[in-house]
Amino acid sequence: FIFTSLLFLSGYVLQQQTVRNLQAVIKPQPVAPSPPSPVLAKHFGTPPGHSFYDKYLASNRPKGGWAKVAYVQLVREHLHVCNALMLFAVLEEQESMAQRVIMYPKAWDQKVDGQSPLDPHVGTSKRLLRGAAKRYRVMLQPVEPMLKVAGGESVFPLAGLLSLSAYNRLIYLPPSGLVLDTSGLDHLFTLPMETNMLGISAGSEDESITPSVVLLSPSKDAFRTTLESLPSNGYDEDGFLSKIPRLADLPEDQVHIVAKTSSLRHEDDAFDVAEFLDTTSYVHISDADMLGPEYDSPREMIASARPRKLQPRKAWHDVYEKYRQSRMDVCGLDLEPAPRSGKDTAGAEKQQT
Repeated sequence: FIFTSLLFLSGYVLQQQTVRNLQAVIKPQPVAPSPPSPVLAKHFGTPPGHSFYDKYLASNRPKGGWAKVAYVQLVREHLHVCNALMLFAVLEEQESMAQRVIMYPKAWDQKVDGQSPLDPHVGTSKRLLRGAAKRYRVMLQPVEPMLKVAGGESVFPLAGLLSLSAYNRLIYLPPSGLVLDTSGLDHLFTLPMETNMLGISAGSEDESITPSVVLLSPSKDAFRTTLESLPSNGYDEDGFLSKIPRLADLPEDQVHIVAKTSSLRHEDDAFDVAEFLDTTSYVHISDADMLGPEYDSPREMIASARPRKLQPRKAWHDVYEKYRQSRMDVCGLDLEPAPRSGKDTAGAEKQQT
């Protein structure tokens, strides 16, 4: 009996120990709370602290917020559709929060006898526009012509952008150009404006007849008043742009907002190419002796237009090469062949393959 009792007690103790071990394994262990995930501040273009504009935009917003400001491109010719896409591709890549709009001729959407237009350039332009809406969140807005220019052709004037009264501020970049850093351009949305249109020029005063960047503060009254002041026949947009007020230059120790390729010929060999490309927000590509960055210009034309000094010449070639490469990367388009005559560019600018 004693042996049986001892055997029973030892078995009971062993059973209780096993049960406690199983409970320890099955019971969930307390988990220490994980530290909160770090929140990265939104920045524009280059990393925060890179420029004056990053610090400014961190504490300043456009009037009404970023939903009330927009980059808008007015495209009248097939040649310039890709230029608009290149702009919005950089805005998307560098995460600009401003809205994006492309205005284009409504005639491109029209069909003849139920068929799409036979002009192959229309098909290419519409494909690119659809790509802009899908890839870069661009709002497409067809427009009707309003004024006649010399020669009888009707156009939608740049002043028509003032009709976009849903926005408090617009930025228009005349073609053609290359956006390098959106932070400086985004800064322009926060600047006070005393007029409904304001231009920013680049280059020397004698060659900057028209601005390289145009700021607009849209309103119905401003649109109506400005439109009534324009001639209904013989409208000259360059003449109109040359009369709008200009923004005073920013302090020299701040990042440049806009540069112009034609101004590089005035620089000497002390010019810093790397600094130019790193600190400039927008390069307006305009040279009197060149057809435009969309064209495969002849060598003799390039030799005549490019700067004489070595360092400015390198910057000039870099800008044109960046434009060519971006045109291929964004639009899948090579450079246009140069027209037979350097003077015969009017018809060529309406084409795009």
